[in-house]
Amino acid sequence: MLTIYKKELYSYLSSLVAYITIGLFLVVLGLFLWVFPDTSILDYGYATLDSLFSTIPYLFMFLIPAITMRSLAEEKKEGTFELLATRPLTDWDIVLGKYLAALTLVLFSLIPTLVYYISVYQLGTTLGNIDSGAVIGSYIGLFLLGGAFVSIGIFSSSITKNQIIAFAIAVFLCFFAFSGFESASQVLSLQKFDSILIGLGINEHYQSISRGVLDSRDLLYFLSFIVLFLLVTKTILGGRKW
Repeated sequence: MLTIYKKELYSYLSSLVAYITIGLFLVVLGLFLWVFPDTSILDYGYATLDSLFSTIPYLFMFLIPAITMRSLAEEKKEGTFELLATRPLTDWDIVLGKYLAALTLVLFSLIPTLVYYISVYQLGTTLGNIDSGAVIGSYIGLFLLGGAFVSIGIFSSSITKNQIIAFAIAVFLCFFAFSGFESASQVLSLQKFDSILIGLGINEHYQSISRGVLDSRDLLYFLSFIVLFLLVTKTILGGRKW
């Protein structure tokens, strides 16, 4: 697994695609936080990063599929997966190595956003007038959200040889997993089943953690979600006939 992890991470960091993708992510996020009037921190009148933590999930829906789309699809297209299969590696080594490499890149994309926290911390009328506990909880929520989206991206990349198709499938699944269940509950109006449908979606658990409360049920949800998609991906690899 460590071998795959190092190989994938080196491949990401030696490619301009990763830098361009993360760069666009940070630029667009900066525009939402400081320029666009509806979401600008400067127009809020108080020290908060709510707009940051409400915007990043939707940017993640495009950033993470762009990172993961080549993970397995490129291996299948170029026929290099057979080389991996000849090495003393299990399917779990391959899946976890690629998953952790992509997740590390997502973490790298989040680190520069700490500049926004420092800026708001300094810009408050009273220095440090910001709920740091909620910010920490929100970052934990973002990391877990990123982990869930990466598992979706790895799965999507495992079912096709085309990176664009893998990207499109991952974007759709990320969007549906984040807000699709909540939207379905509003459309279907299933009364007592509304809360169950909403609970199946990622957004409900992300919002809960973002309030600074680490509930074991939310952590278990994210862990189960990630394991489920990785398990399905491993099953697909196990039944490969490439």
